[in-house]
Amino acid sequence: MDQLIVNPALDFIHNLGSRIAAADPLHDVLSEIVDFVAEHVSCDSCFIFVLEGEDLVLRASKNSHPEVLDRLRMRVGQGITGWVAEHREPVAISQHASLDPRFKVFTELPEDNYEAILSVPAISRGRVVSVINVQHRESHVYNSREIKAISTIGHLVGAAIDMARLENEVSLLSGKLATRKVVERAKGVMQRELSISEEEAYMIIQRQARQRRKSMKEISEAILLSDELKKSNRQVS
Repeated sequence: MDQLIVNPALDFIHNLGSRIAAADPLHDVLSEIVDFVAEHVSCDSCFIFVLEGEDLVLRASKNSHPEVLDRLRMRVGQGITGWVAEHREPVAISQHASLDPRFKVFTELPEDNYEAILSVPAISRGRVVSVINVQHRESHVYNSREIKAISTIGHLVGAAIDMARLENEVSLLSGKLATRKVVERAKGVMQRELSISEEEAYMIIQRQARQRRKSMKEISEAILLSDELKKSNRQVS
């Protein structure tokens, strides 16, 4: 029996580690984690909240909640989930979870009526990056094995989120660098064609972007395309 339990867990950890290393989309990774947690703990509900600034944002759910997924937010310290994020400690309530003084009602979530909840922080590099919640409709005593298992998975969640954030930062920096290169080339064209200063060329591109409601990259690309067409016409002539 132990072998049957261990093998799926090892397969999951190996597969998840591979997806994190490959920088798979965060939503895909979190959905896989939710599916595994729900099966491992045999719970009726599983949520993953991701810490973004001072807010915890619902990013994954076992049950379908398209109207609140990626929209539902709570502050750190708000509700049981917020308390867990603030205090970096798990909370396990076996029954009457809604009567806990830390509980906060979200009318969009039917799970607020569930009896039991286990809320565990996901910590990466010494800081909370997420909170994993599992819930049961009926009373349920969360044993040490379940709490330890969810805590272990929490470390993987933290790694996945950090990897996704790193990829996003790299992507943003690459985009800014690409835009800067295009704008620099466009400025050079305008300086040559209009005999104006670099600052004047930049201000024209900026003004055109505002007026046409386009990005500076798009305006710069149009300038470069126009310049290329002029050169082609001269060659043909």
